[in-house]
Amino acid sequence: MSQPETRIRTLDLIRGVAVLGILAVNVTSFAAPTSANYAPDMPNPGGLADHIMFGIKLLFFEGKMRALFSMLFGASLLLFIDRASHAGRDGVALQVRRLCWLALFGYLHFLLLWSGDILFIYAMSGLVALAFRRAPPKSMIVSALLIFTVWQSWNYSQWQSDLSAESAIAASTASPAQMKSNAEDAIFFRQQDSDDLAVNNNSWSGLVAYKLREKAYMPLIGVFFVMGETLTYILFGMALLNSGFFAGAWQPARLRALAGAGIGGGGLATLAFIGWNVRHNYPPIEMRFAIDYGLSFAHLAMALGYLALLVLLAARLLATRIGCRVEATGRMAFSNYIGTSLVMTGIFYGWGLGLFGQFGEAARHGFVLLGWILMLAWSQPWLTRYRQGPLEWLWRSLTEWRVLGLRR
Repeated sequence: MSQPETRIRTLDLIRGVAVLGILAVNVTSFAAPTSANYAPDMPNPGGLADHIMFGIKLLFFEGKMRALFSMLFGASLLLFIDRASHAGRDGVALQVRRLCWLALFGYLHFLLLWSGDILFIYAMSGLVALAFRRAPPKSMIVSALLIFTVWQSWNYSQWQSDLSAESAIAASTASPAQMKSNAEDAIFFRQQDSDDLAVNNNSWSGLVAYKLREKAYMPLIGVFFVMGETLTYILFGMALLNSGFFAGAWQPARLRALAGAGIGGGGLATLAFIGWNVRHNYPPIEMRFAIDYGLSFAHLAMALGYLALLVLLAARLLATRIGCRVEATGRMAFSNYIGTSLVMTGIFYGWGLGLFGQFGEAARHGFVLLGWILMLAWSQPWLTRYRQGPLEWLWRSLTEWRVLGLRR
């Protein structure tokens, strides 16, 4: 399955878009209590600019960037095995070791910096995905959609009671039990925000101690709740790689059709959801379910559309200066992902500037722009001097269990 070098550049370009876009979503978790992820008026009332920015984020970034990044992770799993096998090595064994190191990186990221880590979930999902590595692309897609549907159905069954209670209250038909359940949910959400403010305004040592004492198991819980989505995206990425999607094997007309259907269909579904929630003032349970689970098919559709569009545009983008900078950002996605956490927690958490909870939706995206500038500014100059990003080099050296050369 050897692939031309142009495919590698395309993957790095798309990965750069994804790691930049992920910050537009993650900034809320860095800068504000949990409820701010689900409405522009939480935990404090927002203005028109906050509502507009929330809608833009939900339409173009929320869930889509995560799906994009996860599919690229799936493609990279097979690429790594392919390269190792062509070199006469046991690619699967090396990949297992590589994923185990990633799990450790992810757990340390969670413990020392930010509770929203995704790397641990990637590592665990990647180990499961290796069982599908020899399956034909169509079988991977069918398996992925089956996993996705089961995951969605199970989550809906868990949320159905709370969703029904919220709807009944809005229609003034709620039973006493439903009113009690909804009130308990509201208390839980308020307590969650209060805990976020107290914990994230703590010192660094106090934050780490709190996680060790109260939240040490959270990455494993995250795997349980999120693997159904992450594994689906990884399998899609593996299937697309094996189909020649990134190597130019798909005809432009087919790519245009996927881009139009994915972005158009997923975008219309998301727009309809946004319109309904604006009219109903963002019901908190509905918003949490939809953003975390219910919009996942729309996210998947738009992410596939983004992939197709970027593959179509890759040659033109890579011929520009900004395209080359985005490509370099993608080549250092691991370092940029962790580096973003370091910068953003340093700005917002108590051990840094202590600005947590002080900015609304629109103002927070000023920090997104700052993060984009930093990633685009340092990645390309670094790669002119060094072969890999610093964390990519460390990860590869640990996987190989030897110190690899870093300087060019």
